[in-house]
Amino acid sequence: MKIFCIGRNYVAHAKELGNDVPDEPVIFMKPKSALLQAHTPFYYPEFTNELHYEAELVLRISKNGKYIQDRYASKYYDAVTVGIDFTARDIQNELKEKGLPWEKAKAWDNSAVIGKWVPLAEIKSKKEILFSLQKNKEVVQEGNSSLMIFNFDTIVAQISNYFSVNIGDLIFTGTPAGVGECVVGDELEGFLEGKSMFNIEIK
Repeated sequence: MKIFCIGRNYVAHAKELGNDVPDEPVIFMKPKSALLQAHTPFYYPEFTNELHYEAELVLRISKNGKYIQDRYASKYYDAVTVGIDFTARDIQNELKEKGLPWEKAKAWDNSAVIGKWVPLAEIKSKKEILFSLQKNKEVVQEGNSSLMIFNFDTIVAQISNYFSVNIGDLIFTGTPAGVGECVVGDELEGFLEGKSMFNIEIK
């Protein structure tokens, strides 16, 4: 199982971190060990002093494919949820300054959280999926798939130009503006169309 991630897929988020708006999807990956298993506590990693949440819509790949065309891409994923791409922001900033890869800041064990899956057949419009993240019962991020620079089909097609996609692979589709720091004791809850998808506490 592979975890693909898309960076800078919302204009406002790219600008809040001082990044250029990309001409094509920014693709990076997390290993299978990055996925926080259900009913497993999330512990603040010892190697960072600046842990950030990044709430995202996550797709589940349902069909094996390679070199997928945009117009067929929707046949390759069947469910969506909300997740968190946890980021060690202090480490990421150091790596970016040196022009080095992000894995140490993005791909560590348990750095990917996902919620309950919702079949796309139950979603009224995948072009306008609302999602949000609450920290300690207050909304800190809100997103809508209509605001993505690259939509689901384009993302799947672009990824498949470089990597095979396989049943069970996950795609984190990018975070909207509002990313921020979390500390031990914080409670994070993700919502899709107003329904709770996950609830975790930083330990």
